[in-house]
Amino acid sequence: MTESTDTLHLNQAPANVKSKFREYAESIIWALVLAFIIRSCVVQAFKIPSGSMEDTLAIGDRLFVNKFIYGIRLPFSDKRVLTLRDPRRGDVIVFEYPKDRSKDFIKRVIGVPGDEILVRDKRVYVNGTLYLNPHEVHKEAQVLPRELSPRDNFGPVRVPPHSYFMMGDNRDQSYDSRFWGFIKDSDIEGKAFVKFWSWDQDTRSVRWGSIGRLID
Repeated sequence: MTESTDTLHLNQAPANVKSKFREYAESIIWALVLAFIIRSCVVQAFKIPSGSMEDTLAIGDRLFVNKFIYGIRLPFSDKRVLTLRDPRRGDVIVFEYPKDRSKDFIKRVIGVPGDEILVRDKRVYVNGTLYLNPHEVHKEAQVLPRELSPRDNFGPVRVPPHSYFMMGDNRDQSYDSRFWGFIKDSDIEGKAFVKFWSWDQDTRSVRWGSIGRLID
């Protein structure tokens, strides 16, 4: 009787091992699926590599981007579903660089579809009205002529449908729509909304005051 019972336990052991293995495998698969859904549709982390958005965002800032506010982009398609709202003037958004979609850029929306954009002597006019954003900074006094660069004198241009005109807050040191044109709805990754980490490479220290700060 004892031998029979022992034999039964031995026969069940491989099945138990397979069951545990399957349970762990399913847990890992579901975790990966959930992570993919969150990264693709809900929120994603990004790191700031350049100073084009200073002083709003510094090099070394890490931030979360809301990926569903402008709608969830369907895989292998430019279509979006469940859109909460369209991008607005003043939003800081992450998008695929139109000239190289393997790169992500972050800038501020200056012009929405239908807007006329004009830059004269560093001043930005939207639909004929001076547009002053409280976050913009100018770190160079020199005004470049149109013949030399579009940085300080540009336009006027009309923003096409389903497109946006982007500029960095560090206006004198930003490579943006003044140089490479508009972005499209399909380029948009999401809206930056909070810093979760900030590292100053020069001083090799944490910018504690930046952590948890909302991006406006």
